Amino acid sequence: MSLTILTDTRWQAPDLAPTPARPVRALARDLDITQSLDPHRHAWGQVTFALSGVLRVTTPGASWILPPLRAIWVAPEVIHSVHVLEDARLRPLGILAARAPFEGDECRVLAVSALLRELIVALGETGAGPRETLLAELILDELPGAATRPMRVPLPQDKRLGALCAALIDDPACQLTLGQWAARVGASERTLTRLFESELGMRFGHWRQQVRLAHAAPLIARGMPLSQVAGELGYASQSAFSAMFKKTFGSSPSAFFAGDSAA
Repeated sequence: MSLTILTDTRWQAPDLAPTPARPVRALARDLDITQSLDPHRHAWGQVTFALSGVLRVTTPGASWILPPLRAIWVAPEVIHSVHVLEDARLRPLGILAARAPFEGDECRVLAVSALLRELIVALGETGAGPRETLLAELILDELPGAATRPMRVPLPQDKRLGALCAALIDDPACQLTLGQWAARVGASERTLTRLFESELGMRFGHWRQQVRLAHAAPLIARGMPLSQVAGELGYASQSAFSAMFKKTFGSSPSAFFAGDSAA
């Protein structure tokens, strides 16, 4: 029995919530670029994953951009929203809190292996019964070993800094200096410098690099040439972009995504 594919953003039916007897529940939701899921939370954990498309998942303290072959673990009771950046076939999993594959309330970006992807698809095509139980247990066994990727972009509480960060997330190629941003958001450059370090734990330039690299992932996964990706995100050259990518992720962009394809 295949899941009904939802095409709206209404709250899911209560009978789709995980239970001790059915600890992993699948959901199917196809959304276009105009749609988003407003901030919400639930008593169970969730693996947010899309078979295709690009998502931005945001919590009160951070934002993540998820290209294909990436998922994010959202712990129980963590407030989160989902914005569709490219038409997406969402296939999230609800996981009973008592069976959470990770400890604590920290969100984790996961590299989705070919096996995990097929298990998610299969669960969505299976009704209650022994097969669903077996698939759920395999998924719960597979998740803790999924490789994590450092793609987190921290977000501030201060409204002035928040306005700056939101604008750069929407336009990561923007070349305005911190002094120019200060004039726009109504705070001195010195104040913004202090806020970046106290609230986000990094300098303005470092945070902007994190945003650009997060945006780069879906562009590269889509097959955009690296030279064009570099230009789209405001880098002076492809080599400058590649050097920053390797410094952050430990491998070149081509090797990083080749590894995912092989997986």
